[in-house]
Amino acid sequence: MVFISLICFMGEANAQNKGKNKGKKNNKPTIVEPEYTQLPANSNDCLFAIELNPDVAYGPTTPPKDAGRLMEITRDKNNPFAFECEHNSVWYKFTAPYSGNLEISITPNSEWDDYDFMVYRYTDVYFSNHLIQNRIKPLAASIARKDTTGIAAATPRDKKGNVKDKPRSKRMTQPTMGMSHDGKRYFIAANESEEFLKSLAVKKGEVYYIVLDNKNANGMGHTIKVSIQVESFEPLVVFYDPTLKRNIDVDLLIQEKNTGNRPIVKNPAFRGGKIKFVPGFNYSLYAKKDGYFTIFKEFNSNIFKDDTLLRFNLNKTVKGTVFPITDIYFDDDAKLLPESDTSLLNYIQMFKGHPELTFQIKGYVQSYAIDIEAEQKISIARAQSVKEFFVAHGLSADKITIAGMTQNEIKRAAAAALNKHQVFKDTKVELIITGINK
Repeated sequence: MVFISLICFMGEANAQNKGKNKGKKNNKPTIVEPEYTQLPANSNDCLFAIELNPDVAYGPTTPPKDAGRLMEITRDKNNPFAFECEHNSVWYKFTAPYSGNLEISITPNSEWDDYDFMVYRYTDVYFSNHLIQNRIKPLAASIARKDTTGIAAATPRDKKGNVKDKPRSKRMTQPTMGMSHDGKRYFIAANESEEFLKSLAVKKGEVYYIVLDNKNANGMGHTIKVSIQVESFEPLVVFYDPTLKRNIDVDLLIQEKNTGNRPIVKNPAFRGGKIKFVPGFNYSLYAKKDGYFTIFKEFNSNIFKDDTLLRFNLNKTVKGTVFPITDIYFDDDAKLLPESDTSLLNYIQMFKGHPELTFQIKGYVQSYAIDIEAEQKISIARAQSVKEFFVAHGLSADKITIAGMTQNEIKRAAAAALNKHQVFKDTKVELIITGINK
């Protein structure tokens, strides 16, 4: 769920007040409410707990209402840190994708709300029955409640229960409770001042349940996010336009292949930033933007042992765009050597994502113009070898033309190297966009 946090300034006064306030402007800010996530039916019972994805915020939600059909939680002398009972509760569950320390952040929608929460480890299919019979104790619990019922009950609301007096409602934007590496203990009793519990060690594949409870029947919902903290690499990931010479935003998807392609980033407008990668894990990255080549890359996170920056160049899909290729190799007969595969496969993947494009492969040679005609034939043969490689790996031959150096180009390159003491160009082949079929 995407938060919308905008302040809009009203222009001219509305139609009812045109005559009275003609020519005047109302600069009073109007707060645009975020889009709320409707809590599913029966999510106040653990049998219908909402599945959470690690590192993905859920919310802001509508307020939880009632205790559900089952009263799973009641306090007894053997379980003093439980709620005395459920009031307005919601249940969540998640599966740890890898071992580490569980952290939870809970952000109420309003300063009037004060949630309590508990964390349980799932046992078996009788988990709900065990809870009702108080046979399972929470691994962690925070019941440091403050009384806000009187304030919220006195707040004017419309027929849908929404707060009318917006200036009195301070919307929370930062977590006010949860579990953190800074926490000191696993249980916080009523009227204690600590807000964050100690993070909990979890193992890959374990299932955990979190129950939130709000005694305030006039609550305004919350946002919750869980994450598994491990030793990690956190490189800066950016996407660069070499023409504009600046970073740009992209539609980005990064999946963690070790955990069944779990998305760790899914952002339609990623503007660059640090991303957490688990050491030794494999990932796939997809980045796209209208008017640019789509980027696909698979990699192991150990590449970040020495690198703290992952920068991708985004090239525009416009006619005339040139991609000079230097890291490919030929034998004396202009046949590609296996060392060229990695570089060329990257370009194949790039063009496969844009079947609307046609392009030319132009071959180059380093020549002293001793046998211009022979060198020209070699440049064309190099381009032909690359085309055959591209076609063998799935690109359409109809979309590819080939060319070599002209005799004048060979003469100019040789003259520059001989007379001006310049080195030959490292480019072996160029890929040149020749058309866009829409």
